[in-house]
Amino acid sequence: MRIGVTFDLRSDYLARGYGAEETAEFDSEITIAAICGALTVMGHEAVRIGGIRKLTERLAAGERWDAVFNFCEGLKGVSREAQAPALLEAYDIPYVFSDPLTLALTLDKGMAKRVVRDAGVPTADFALIERIEDAAKVVLPYPLFLKPVAEGSGKGVNARSKVADGAALRRVAADLLTRFRQPVLVETFLPGREFTVGIIGTGDDAEVLGITEIVPKEKFVGAGYGFENKEAGWEDKVAIVPADGAEAAAAGEVALGAWRALRCRDGGRIDTRCDAAGRPHFIEVNPLAGLRPGHSDLCMIADYAGLSYQDLIGRIMGAFFKRHPELEALGRAAA
Repeated sequence: MRIGVTFDLRSDYLARGYGAEETAEFDSEITIAAICGALTVMGHEAVRIGGIRKLTERLAAGERWDAVFNFCEGLKGVSREAQAPALLEAYDIPYVFSDPLTLALTLDKGMAKRVVRDAGVPTADFALIERIEDAAKVVLPYPLFLKPVAEGSGKGVNARSKVADGAALRRVAADLLTRFRQPVLVETFLPGREFTVGIIGTGDDAEVLGITEIVPKEKFVGAGYGFENKEAGWEDKVAIVPADGAEAAAAGEVALGAWRALRCRDGGRIDTRCDAAGRPHFIEVNPLAGLRPGHSDLCMIADYAGLSYQDLIGRIMGAFFKRHPELEALGRAAA
């Protein structure tokens, strides 16, 4: 099979003058090479496409692929992750991972929390601040935790994100509104353990690949797994360890419930955190989870589960082919 690969390369955006935090969600050359290498080992022809503009140009020029491994995050707008798959759907090209509706929904953490809450999945009480005057309307008990509503990779999460009073709430909210130009999510702070749950599959076929715990070290910044704790030198700030036991198992059930409610597909990860009683709550989902070997959370989860990188990509592609039986024969022929 001829499989296109869409992606946003971080080095390209850094070269264009964007900053480290602005480009935190984008991918390294190591990641793209690993994905293409894994697809090639499976017998496919991996064709590098690039971001949404390159995809648009190549589609307009008449180029087509049997399928696309869509790993494109997008740069602008609260529906930026939905842009590439929406374009692929317009051209009737099957693609790996979630559809535009799910990707737009899940990037907006407030909207995602409404859906999972409606489905009966526990998530912390929350409010949205769309303009600074909304801060006075927040009636949740302190402490509270603030973050941009539509960012990933810990962007906007730092040592000031946990607030203990109204003055701090207003100050941090004002800063986030100015910096990110989007609403601010305000949540009841969950003081318990934090788990990351890797999931493979779609709908009833979805299953937990494994669970890790985020364990803060002495140099951990703030009270959340934010940007500073995820970038270079993260090994000195946090330990990511395999998790088991009752709380971890409960986190897996919460994650599966949220994954299915949000109609996520093929593979990704969900973050959960426990309240003071040890009950896990949905935090957010990453339906386009990082895939850098030996570095990204989903890859670490696969490593702990005894799966190679090749195995992980194979499991993701297996879930994709299950959704597209018309391509299964091509997939088997390639293998």
